[in-house]
Amino acid sequence: MQFADAADEFVVHLAQVRRLSPATVRAYRSDLADLAASAGPVDIGAVDLESLRDWLWRATQRGDARSTLARRTSAARAFFAWAQEQGLIDHDPSLRLVAPKRGRTLPTVASRDAMTELLDDRRTAALGGDPIALRDHALLELLYGSGIRVSELCGLDIDDLEQERRTARVMGKGSKERVVPYGVPARDAIAAYLVRGRPVLTARSERASAAVFLGPRGGRTGPRAVYAVVAAALAPYVGAETVGPHALRHSAATHLLDGGADLRAVQEILGHASLGTTQIYTHVSAERLTATYRLAHPRA
Repeated sequence: MQFADAADEFVVHLAQVRRLSPATVRAYRSDLADLAASAGPVDIGAVDLESLRDWLWRATQRGDARSTLARRTSAARAFFAWAQEQGLIDHDPSLRLVAPKRGRTLPTVASRDAMTELLDDRRTAALGGDPIALRDHALLELLYGSGIRVSELCGLDIDDLEQERRTARVMGKGSKERVVPYGVPARDAIAAYLVRGRPVLTARSERASAAVFLGPRGGRTGPRAVYAVVAAALAPYVGAETVGPHALRHSAATHLLDGGADLRAVQEILGHASLGTTQIYTHVSAERLTATYRLAHPRA
């Protein structure tokens, strides 16, 4: 079987059998398409370890980040392991393929004071009754108040909200459903948006939408729109030119740990499959603690 054909079957397997998120499937598709372009129109069995090393070397010469190289290595390993299971190859050439070590970078985190000021400003802007201002205030409060991913926020339907209990049912990575709590400020912002903002947006569309967050034309708000809202709101407070919705998730997790939350509880709230993924926020909290110590202690 041609390598490209096998790669196409594998991508279908990821989406329909393993039920990975659309973003993860797109990443695998992109990585394998790049490998197919490097290998040329060959049979899958013709791709050996040397071919894979050459592929990664070319990516290095292009200046790809270590995180990208590590992801591509993982994609190749997953693909060839699947191909061997399917009987398409006798030997897995990726077994000795070494992934470059990822550079560990700490996530962008806004301070508590910055988040308070930001959200207070958005609440004031929403008092005028503009439906988009009401929506933006509600989604910012919910992103920070619950720590959910932008894809989870965009996928929320009205029936997913339990306003009295202040919880939201979200669909996370791997189609795993979980219920996350949010606070009183988020509840109030969402209530104001649902009463005064969303009906205005709904009236602008001929088709009814079950989505909680709507765009100016009444359709479901997409990730790019949320990214633009968060970037415009948050960048002045964190001193970064490019900052997206994940910064609110990072901030929520860090502030939970700063406040004494149990690490496993934070893992459940964030929907991390591995506790190791959540532990990066303990490093962020430690850095903040160290910075406070150096500023405040007379013998620092």
